[in-house]
Amino acid sequence: METNASYNSLVAVGDSFTEGMSDLLPDGSYRGWADVLAGRLATRAPGFRYANLAVRGKLIGQIVDEQVDVAAAMRADVVTLVGGLNDTLRPKCDMGMVRGRLEEAVERLAPSCGTLVLMRSPGRNGPVMERFRPRMEELFALIDDLAARHGALVVDLYGTPVLGDPQLWDVDRLHLTADGHSRVAEAVWQTLGLPPENDWRTPLPAAVPPRWARRRVDDLRFARQHLMPWIGRRLTGRSSGDGRAGAQYSAELGRAFWVTPRDSRDPGPVAAWRRVDSAPLS
Repeated sequence: METNASYNSLVAVGDSFTEGMSDLLPDGSYRGWADVLAGRLATRAPGFRYANLAVRGKLIGQIVDEQVDVAAAMRADVVTLVGGLNDTLRPKCDMGMVRGRLEEAVERLAPSCGTLVLMRSPGRNGPVMERFRPRMEELFALIDDLAARHGALVVDLYGTPVLGDPQLWDVDRLHLTADGHSRVAEAVWQTLGLPPENDWRTPLPAAVPPRWARRRVDDLRFARQHLMPWIGRRLTGRSSGDGRAGAQYSAELGRAFWVTPRDSRDPGPVAAWRRVDSAPLS
């Protein structure tokens, strides 16, 4: 690997996984692996620019229609694309459509950036994972094939046992904790050929199983706060991302913009970075 690689810009495309849920900051904003990665890259490249276009709840068709052309127009050194998993978790899923739209996204993005990064997304161990595993593995096989054809990099999070550990998943059972996002950032960092800072694959200490009563309380809270609203959105055709735009996308102007740290030696949270310019939609 090239450990002296330098990247001057990063654009992140995708859904809630890339938006950063559930890595919540004190001010109520989300950080997530893409922001962590951007902060680390910024320390190596003065003037580093970043844009996160990801929006929670988006299906692959929406990602392609709303984010891909915007990202391609920005001509970044690195573009990360993670999408399609929300489709596979729906009761009904047209995998032919998912394959076609994901291929369309890669074909548009690969020629427009220096390095395209794809991912085999992690999955929390449990019955839900087992139910949807065949679809997910079909999606990941396509990702491997597209990467080989278009010279993209693949970060294999799915094949890493620790990322299936429930301890790395938030109470909603759909999104990683801050530690989980930090591990993903390190995985992408190393895949880009940068010197490792830690072993993101290190297993967690075994957790003491909660008592039966505690599990039932947790299950009821999960159903009330997360599962039922999720089912309600599915039944009414709504999405948690309705009306939302990416962190560095102006829906009013119809274009994305870059942000850069005020001090590359101490980047701090991306939410405090300054806006530097805009990239019109091509």
